[in-house]
Amino acid sequence: MGPGILTRPFPRVGGVLHCGGLSLEELATTFGTPLYVYDIRRVEACYRGFADAFAAAAPLIAYSVKANGNLSILSRLNALGSGADVTSLGELFRARQAGIPADRIVFAGVGKTEAEMAEALREGIYAFNVESRGELERLDAVAGELGMRAPFGLRVNPDVLTATPHEYTRTGHAAAKFGVPHGDVVELYRWAANRRHLRPLGIDVHIGSQITDTVPYLAAVERVLDLVVEIRSHGIDLEYVDLGGGFGIRYDSEEGMDVVALSAAVLPLVHGSGLRLILEPGRAIVGDAGVLLTRVKYVKESGGKTFVIADSGMSDLIRPSHYGGYHEVERVDTREERLRRAVDVVGPICETGDFLARDRVMDLPAPGDLLAVHTAGAYGFTMASNYNGRRRPAEVMVDGDRVHLIRRRETLEDLVRAERPEALNTETLPE
Repeated sequence: MGPGILTRPFPRVGGVLHCGGLSLEELATTFGTPLYVYDIRRVEACYRGFADAFAAAAPLIAYSVKANGNLSILSRLNALGSGADVTSLGELFRARQAGIPADRIVFAGVGKTEAEMAEALREGIYAFNVESRGELERLDAVAGELGMRAPFGLRVNPDVLTATPHEYTRTGHAAAKFGVPHGDVVELYRWAANRRHLRPLGIDVHIGSQITDTVPYLAAVERVLDLVVEIRSHGIDLEYVDLGGGFGIRYDSEEGMDVVALSAAVLPLVHGSGLRLILEPGRAIVGDAGVLLTRVKYVKESGGKTFVIADSGMSDLIRPSHYGGYHEVERVDTREERLRRAVDVVGPICETGDFLARDRVMDLPAPGDLLAVHTAGAYGFTMASNYNGRRRPAEVMVDGDRVHLIRRRETLEDLVRAERPEALNTETLPE
């Protein structure tokens, strides 16, 4: 993240991992497992790292709500001046519930519905980042029905292929579903400029996730700003350039994005364009500020492998199974020495793909041990599910020596709350 960011959170004190002034063992005993734990001071420090690095541009930092949408975290970011990057009506609702002003919200996503467009217009969001001609035509129609003008920027697909850890996280190449093809952008702005209910306001680019090199961002910005010059030549003035997000962090041995170096590369170009800068960090704000705590239930040997079976798995943290994502896993209390061995840390879900780590060399856990799965603050709880009828875990936020329960553990009743037994369902289709 650059020199302004604190050392990694969750230090080991007297052989036991801590969050702030509290031991993770104490938190697990109080709130149970599985449990998500967030260090809010780390979240705030990472946000300030972006704000400080790009201060010369006075950017709108629109935190990517999909990374972690807990209201308490959103509220603390709002207090620092953060905006929000949302991709659904639900995320818009969350951002507004947390107090984030509508004029600090940008709405992204390839499949916006008419209902989402209408509600966002009524809320008065700053802009839609539009991803296709069909979407722009639909936005024009919805704004017309409401008698409003819809502010937008086109998300440009710059055809920049970026090296990311998994193919699913590369979004800026021509074969991706995201964005308007580079060659179609100027014509679409010209069309929109003549529509009464559309207001061309900016331009957007997003090239992928978990990117740790500044070069692809620089290439994308240069391509987009070349388009801005051409767009302006047709008498269409724009207000902002949205650089997107995807700024990488450290999961294993890789280095995270150096935000200071990124700002040094990008800011001269942005200043020269006269455009307002928008950034959409998500993972880089909350990723390493969170851990998932899980208790070991059993250890078994089978087929020459050692399986450590924990009470948390892919329904709580799907990144290892879905993306092949690496998360450091370690015993919370290491005061007792153990032999090191290659193990699979697996969960209780009835799927072979249910694992948190495979062939991982670590201190051999025993039943009852508490494990910390690191760097789980982003795309952890937000991607959790009730698969196998499992209740989603609780979330707590630590602020120094204080802890706040910011989401209670789901109950069995929560699992069926929205369902209606057939005997009670008397609704029929209209004639």
